[in-house]
Amino acid sequence: MTNSNFVAIAIFLITTAFATTAFGEIKPVPSPVSAAYSPDNRLQTFSKTVHGGVQHVVAKPGADAKVIAAIQAHLRQLAGALTSGDFSASERMHGAAMPGLARLKNAKPDEIRYEYRALPNGAQIHYSSEYPQLVQALHEWFDAQTQAHGAEAVPGHQQHHAAPAQ
Repeated sequence: MTNSNFVAIAIFLITTAFATTAFGEIKPVPSPVSAAYSPDNRLQTFSKTVHGGVQHVVAKPGADAKVIAAIQAHLRQLAGALTSGDFSASERMHGAAMPGLARLKNAKPDEIRYEYRALPNGAQIHYSSEYPQLVQALHEWFDAQTQAHGAEAVPGHQQHHAAPAQ
C-alpha cells in the first residue's frame, strides 16, 4: 500500500468518526445502537403537552418481539437515568448547547416527573412538571429532539394525547 493510500484512509476515518450536531458542536459519532433499536425498525415522536410532553417509540409494522423488547428496555433505562438527573445520553448525542438541556439538568429531582410506560408495540415516557420554566425547557428540548430526529407519524399517537389536561 502506498503512502497516498494510507493518507486517504486516514482522512476517511477521521472525517467519518466525527459529526456536527444540529446545534453546531462537533461530537464523536456514537457507536451503532443495537440493530433491534435502529431507526429502520421503529417510529419515534415527541409531542408537547400542557405540563411537558410524551416521547413515544413504537416498532414499525412487521417488527418482531426483539424490536419491541429493545425499545422498552431503552426507554425504561432512559427514564431511570433522567429521573436521577442524568442527561448524559442526550448531551453526548446532541451537545451541551441543546435547547432546554441546561435547565433540565439543573432541575431538582422532584421538579420533573419521567413516567415510563410499556406499550404493546413499544413504550413511552411522559415528561411533566408543575413549574412553568421547566415546562418551557421541556418544550424547547422536545422541539430540538424533533429537529434532530424528525417528526415521524406514529399511528394513533395524537389521539390519545388530545386532552389539554395532559
